[in-house]
Amino acid sequence: MAKAKMIVDKDFEIARVDSRMYGSFIEHLGRAVYNGIYQPGHPAADEDGFRRDVLELVKELDVPIIRYPGGNFVSGFFWEDSVGPKEERKPRLDLAWRTLETNQFGLGEFAKWSKKAGSEIMMAINLGTRGVSDALNLLEYCNLDTNSYYSNLRKQHGAKEPYNVKTWCLGNEMDGPWQVGHKTAYEYGRLAAETAKAMKLMDDSIELVSCGSSNVDMPTFPEWEAVSLEETYDYVDYISLHNYYGNAENDTEDFFAKTQDLERFIHTVIATCDYIKAKKRSKKTLNLSFDEWNVWFHATEGDNEEMKNRPWQTAPHLLEDIYDFEDAILVGLILITFLKHADRLKMACLAQLVNVIAPIMTENDGGAWKQTIFYPFLHASKYGRGIALRSVVNSTMHDSKNHEDVTDVESVAVYNEEKEEVTIFAVNRNVKEDALFEADVRCFGGYRVLEYLALENDDMKVVNSIAGEKVSPYSKTEYKLEDGIFTANLSKCSWNVIRLGKS
Repeated sequence: MAKAKMIVDKDFEIARVDSRMYGSFIEHLGRAVYNGIYQPGHPAADEDGFRRDVLELVKELDVPIIRYPGGNFVSGFFWEDSVGPKEERKPRLDLAWRTLETNQFGLGEFAKWSKKAGSEIMMAINLGTRGVSDALNLLEYCNLDTNSYYSNLRKQHGAKEPYNVKTWCLGNEMDGPWQVGHKTAYEYGRLAAETAKAMKLMDDSIELVSCGSSNVDMPTFPEWEAVSLEETYDYVDYISLHNYYGNAENDTEDFFAKTQDLERFIHTVIATCDYIKAKKRSKKTLNLSFDEWNVWFHATEGDNEEMKNRPWQTAPHLLEDIYDFEDAILVGLILITFLKHADRLKMACLAQLVNVIAPIMTENDGGAWKQTIFYPFLHASKYGRGIALRSVVNSTMHDSKNHEDVTDVESVAVYNEEKEEVTIFAVNRNVKEDALFEADVRCFGGYRVLEYLALENDDMKVVNSIAGEKVSPYSKTEYKLEDGIFTANLSKCSWNVIRLGKS
């Protein structure tokens, strides 16, 4: 039987978890916007055309920040076309996803929608086909309350108060040859640095994210980070990480081990940032924004082929991965990995939020429903706020096809001092055996088990649908808490949320 022992102590802190670690992403891609969050005429639409059923699910996830409007889309985005009277807005061809963008949903609509959703905006700016002046115009439009052209233009468009967007991405995946306006690391670094300098002259309260590599397998990684940061380091606050994980080989055991690759990715980016810090003799520590991450592989090939031959159209079905049970387990493992790096990883965006590789799905003429990955993200967002603790975990191990010394159990604890609660997140990723799990929580005297939630299933490929949920959490009652030692049997391939507190 697999085994794991954990020691949790409130004095051993990693860092306070930035709530923006539970961010997400809405791009003008497929049905994310149109027939996703926005669908005038739908029975669930409100007075602004926003789908209430989707809004309720987004609010349930409690997403603190949402990246917008892309993604690859942003490198061809003319933000001016998306504001003002709708009848005057210009439709545009989007080269990134070969679609027709009507601009009937734009910046103002997203600002209104995100406010209803209880989320802040992480705005991505176009550094693919545009540059410094356009970034400044957009910043003035969003954030300034001055008697100047773009500030006044926003007011004319009905938004008297500024949107006060505090987090800005300096372009998107500029290292990717697929990106419209693709640049070398030095070209990007120079443009991003000058844009950052100018933007902070206009509004020094904002935070800026420099583009990192599009994924860990890019041939220029991590040289891209090193070269671009030589230019941007002094002017930005974060560097972005993007990566997606899949099980194309249909090897569940090796799939669950891919967070080892994620660990190496994070460590390499941190090391590169710290190298540039040392090289510049800087006192500033650069933090990380993992602003695109998810499982993504189910629909990729078919979508790519279909896109090449598709006529220009609005909101086609694109990248609508249907997630199964094992995808939910990997999402849980990723979230545990993020929490272990809360000292440097401050923001993260599950990509994306609705319909496009997303936890929430809709039917154009019907309802909305929760994918399997909805639940580990929900639990982490709801209970993973507070101080991430540097727990000691000793677990039995196994090897998989491409990974060695894979821990059977991955776990992390988060202490919410205000609520006097501590939550343990644990995944048994052993595909053959249950795991005997023991957690020493004697530091939390007088605490009891408030709730023990688990996701379990014997079928790794089972999915949820509009017809019903076959994967959902349940309250587990088979555990013991005696003399400050918590023990439970973690089912093979399971996500576990153990909440302890005084209430």
